[in-house]
Amino acid sequence: MQSKAKTVPAYLASLPSDRRTAIEAVRKVILKNLPKGYEEEMNWGAITYCIPLSRYPNTYNGQPLAYAALASQANYMSVYLMGVYGDPKVLAQFEKAYRAAGRKLDMGKSCVRFKKLEDLPLSVIGETIARVSVEAYLKRYEEMRAKKK
Repeated sequence: MQSKAKTVPAYLASLPSDRRTAIEAVRKVILKNLPKGYEEEMNWGAITYCIPLSRYPNTYNGQPLAYAALASQANYMSVYLMGVYGDPKVLAQFEKAYRAAGRKLDMGKSCVRFKKLEDLPLSVIGETIARVSVEAYLKRYEEMRAKKK
C-alpha cells in the first residue's frame, strides 16, 4: 500500500491516529540516531532515509540510495532496514538484540513488520540505524554491485 503523499507531514496526516502515533514515534527514534549524510524524504510511497543523488548519483535505478524506510501498510506497519540486508554481521547483531529485548521478530529480507508500537523495541531500531555510516553503506553497496558484474 503506497501513499501518494509528496511530503512527510502530508503522509503522517493521511494516517489514522493510532498508526500516526506509532509511525511518529519510530520516526523520532530514526531521526535521533540517523548518521550524518542520510536525508529524510518521501519515496516509493514511504518515509525514506537515503543518500541523496547529489552525494551519490551512481545508483542502479537513478533513485537516491535507500538506507531505511518507514511505512504503514494495509495490515501492519513496517520499518525497512536496508542497512541490515546484505550484511550478515549487522543482521546477526540486529536479530540477537531483538531477541534480547523479548520481542517476536517478524521480518522479511529488510522489512520488520509490527502491528502496534509495543511490538517494536525502539532502542534496537535506534542502535541499528546508528550502526552504519554513509561511507560504510556506500562501500558495501559498491562491493555488492561489483560482485553482480
